[in-house]
Amino acid sequence: MFKIRKSQDRGYADHGWLKSYHSFSFAGYYDPAHLGWGNLLVINDDRIAPGAGFGRHGHRDMEIISYVLSGELVHQDSMGNTTTIPPGDIQRMSAGTGVQHSEFNHAKNQVTHFLQIWIEPSLVGGAPGYEQKTIPSVDKQGKLRLLASPQGDEGSVTIRADARLYAGFFNAEEHAKLDIDPSRKAYVHLARGSLTVNGVLLDGGDAMLLEGEDAIELSQGKDAEVLVFDLAS
Repeated sequence: MFKIRKSQDRGYADHGWLKSYHSFSFAGYYDPAHLGWGNLLVINDDRIAPGAGFGRHGHRDMEIISYVLSGELVHQDSMGNTTTIPPGDIQRMSAGTGVQHSEFNHAKNQVTHFLQIWIEPSLVGGAPGYEQKTIPSVDKQGKLRLLASPQGDEGSVTIRADARLYAGFFNAEEHAKLDIDPSRKAYVHLARGSLTVNGVLLDGGDAMLLEGEDAIELSQGKDAEVLVFDLAS
């Protein structure tokens, strides 16, 4: 079975410098029907105004992934990392016993659009960790490319969670199929464009929540960029 969550049904917050759509309950947005899906707890679709950003703040016991769609995100943390995250990079921060970090858009005239993703770790505690990798666009064109996994398979970043994250670009006749275990949950987030998922047309910002399914089939994309999660139940 599956259900569709339309883009306009997500939570929304406008802080001036930050405009954010919440797929699941977060901060001031609370919806008891959308507290997460499996061990996926947060997908915030964030747009940061030029020269603005999140000041230094803390996290613990969470796997946090940043996926930039346009612009750049500058990250600094208490582990000593100072990095710039452009589109095409996947960043993973394991909060573990605790980490402080900040995220800024230092551009003068460009909005940074990125997805902030939180996944519940399999075990709490442990030293915080950081990893960032570049995934070329060609590796995602017309296919699903593994971005994050528990063992760092296929050049993905390593997460301390029972989850696998894929991403792909799809246009016209390009298509892909991902087999999934029906005992697990899956989540499809269409970041932009349009795409047919298991026979249903999704538009940018829409999502499909799946359980008891054995495959995800993607086709008929139009400038589509999609993220697919294989999740613990």
